[in-house]
Amino acid sequence: MPRENRKRGKKHKKKAEESADLNQESAPYVEEREAAEAGPSWIVSARDSTTVDLNAPFGYVDSEIKAYFRTVDVQIREWQETKPEAVEDADVDPNEDRRLFFVAALNEMSEKEKQLATDPDCSTILERMIHSMDDFARRVFMDRLSGSFEQLSKHRFASHVCQTLLTVAADTISRETRGIFPPTPEGEAEEGELRTLTQLTLDACDELLPSLSSLILDPFASHVIRALLSLLAPDVLGPVDDGTFHNSTFAVRSKKSAAYKARQGPMKSVFAEAGAQQQKVTRTTPKEFRKVAKSFVSSLRDQLGENEVRALAANQVASPVLQMLLELEAAFHMSDTPGSLMDHVLVGLIALLHEDPKATAPESDYLVTLLRDPTASHLLETLVLRSPQRVFDLLWHTYFTGKLGRLAVHPVANFVVARAFERLSTEQLQVAVEEVRGVASKIVKNARTGVLRALIDRAAVLQTHAGDVVELVASAFDLNEDEEKKLFVPCVLRLKTPTEYKRALEISQKAAEEHTEEEPKHKRRKTEDPLEPKTQGAVLLQSVLRLPNPHVEVVTASLQALGVDELIEMAHHVTSSRILDAVLESPTVPHKDKRKLVMTFIGHYPALVDDRIGSRVGERCWAFADPYLREKIARSVVPYEHALAGSAYGKFFARHLSLHVLRRDPEGWKRMQSESKSASASVPLTATPHIQPKISETHSGTPKTKALESPADSPDSQSDIAETSTKKAEKIRGKQRAQPKDEIDALFDTTLGKKVKRAELASVAKEKPDGVTRSGHAADGGKDLEREKRRKSKKRKEREGSDNAVDRDLKDVLGAIRAAPKAEKGPMKRKRGQ
Repeated sequence: MPRENRKRGKKHKKKAEESADLNQESAPYVEEREAAEAGPSWIVSARDSTTVDLNAPFGYVDSEIKAYFRTVDVQIREWQETKPEAVEDADVDPNEDRRLFFVAALNEMSEKEKQLATDPDCSTILERMIHSMDDFARRVFMDRLSGSFEQLSKHRFASHVCQTLLTVAADTISRETRGIFPPTPEGEAEEGELRTLTQLTLDACDELLPSLSSLILDPFASHVIRALLSLLAPDVLGPVDDGTFHNSTFAVRSKKSAAYKARQGPMKSVFAEAGAQQQKVTRTTPKEFRKVAKSFVSSLRDQLGENEVRALAANQVASPVLQMLLELEAAFHMSDTPGSLMDHVLVGLIALLHEDPKATAPESDYLVTLLRDPTASHLLETLVLRSPQRVFDLLWHTYFTGKLGRLAVHPVANFVVARAFERLSTEQLQVAVEEVRGVASKIVKNARTGVLRALIDRAAVLQTHAGDVVELVASAFDLNEDEEKKLFVPCVLRLKTPTEYKRALEISQKAAEEHTEEEPKHKRRKTEDPLEPKTQGAVLLQSVLRLPNPHVEVVTASLQALGVDELIEMAHHVTSSRILDAVLESPTVPHKDKRKLVMTFIGHYPALVDDRIGSRVGERCWAFADPYLREKIARSVVPYEHALAGSAYGKFFARHLSLHVLRRDPEGWKRMQSESKSASASVPLTATPHIQPKISETHSGTPKTKALESPADSPDSQSDIAETSTKKAEKIRGKQRAQPKDEIDALFDTTLGKKVKRAELASVAKEKPDGVTRSGHAADGGKDLEREKRRKSKKRKEREGSDNAVDRDLKDVLGAIRAAPKAEKGPMKRKRGQ
């Protein structure tokens, strides 16, 4: 407005009636002006009020509501990191405050679910709240999203909310399948009937099925389809675990989404009790879900043609969904038909075999490309594993036979080859070993050891050609001579030939001799240790240890050729220690070889168990050892008892040994070890579930299991069994009452209580020296006096023996106190005058 037209003074707001009258009067002039400025009728205005904002298709969230939900997020995060406080009164609910707060947040969220789900800040808060919702709240939330599932699944932020909702819905649907429904809150029944979560999921599937072919190509909706398929068929695809990864093959969330969710902290229910998370309930799915999963496969068949299905294989977004659909198709026995999804991807091989079972197919450029494509090779792995046997035989003959030398060394195709080895027959395995033998050294040089491991595992399953496979591995590492085979474990573990291993050993020794302390820390170069164990080598050795008996000697003989220091170094490494575990656990390794390994560490167990990883290896050796070997291990550890008691890791190993019991009562210690070994090796009887083992407590405080008689040795009638069991139970309870619970209590009881009682008895005997003659038998007085003297001398010997036992108990207690780790001393008190 020009300055000359402005008026001074306070502005007065017009009343509503005056402004309405003014608008009505000026409306005709405004319409005429707009019609004049609009121009010709064929020109359309650029601004359209009906245009939907793709970032917020359901509207933006008010700033005040955003601020409120930020406080909700902070409070829920704090509760998820802390447990509910324990309340002494059983009638008071410890989660009452949390429930009230959560109900208030749900009320505020009502009718705004779609807006909050599409908001970049509030969508994460909704995901966090979904984990704490009960079954009724989840049903309400999913009911509010119904009708817009397709649009929400395509949204950048709402798609993650849909994934989380489908993930946690598995528990609610499982309870509904078992007939467990939550009660309807007061006031909710008047609003109408609420569908179950099972029905809501089926309705969501009906909503998404017509546009399935476009959804699997969408970068956001494809992940929702994955979560939905895992919910429909968890027995085929595996259950979804927190919306991230349920197995190594199918990922519900992308890597970026999983990393972002990991940064948000733990997402779990704020009302979960301490023991609720430990109980795993088997989930059940309704029968309708199986039919809907089949309809997903049939719908994609109808919507896409052959070339369109093949185009999905190389697409980074659609290929994982196509893998899941191929798994479902094979599990439902729908793949071995012409026109199936698998037939489309295999370029008509299934239809060809249906026409002529003995037909051969030429190589397809499409499948050859799948072998070497980083994305499509995963799909080809699924085809190799899940295709019918005759289709796999044709694939093997056409695309693998005669080409394994090139494919096994290829950086991508070697994974498909390893998968193909898992289905080989005996004849095919022999051919594969001969073909791979020519490129074995290249396989090791390029670290493609998955091919060798797959061959070893298949030979172990078929129990054939194990010797050929071991020779193949030895030739791959140039371990042809008997002397060189002693280095089998060090070379395979580090993926080096003997020449490279010896050279690396010299380099590491020279590096250890050089002193580089004079250089500043920022100038020191961090060089990789050439003797660092490789995970691929450790896995390869573990596979060799699962071969039949004569063929594992190449590993056990190499371990026996190593020195004790090298074995301890292996046991202290997180990767190489798994080889020692495999030696003790493998059923094909001879018992004598396991015993030799355990006896090798005798005299060195303190150094072995004084480590985070080595202590676990030491415990496995102790669990394997028999009572005689355990005694040798324990006596070798006795001189180092105090050092182990003060060790952060060795003290746990020392507790298994019970060295104080071994010093005091060797025979009892042996019985205790033999009983614990037999108890761990025995299998509980399933035919007589009413017979339970008796568990008593020995003097060392360790549980001792004593098995009852078998039904063949027990009395004939059930009453006799019950009577004998009750008598034994009463006898054990009597012994437990008479026996103190603690060694220190036993020591004080024997030193104080029993001596006082003996003193009282002695004083009574002194007051009544003629107690024998008062009975009226004067003729037998001399014999009675002699018997009394003998009884007193016997009591004196028992008292002396008990005193000696007390002294021994006192020495044992003092020894245990000395062996205990010393507590940290507090601050010294200041002396006077300082």
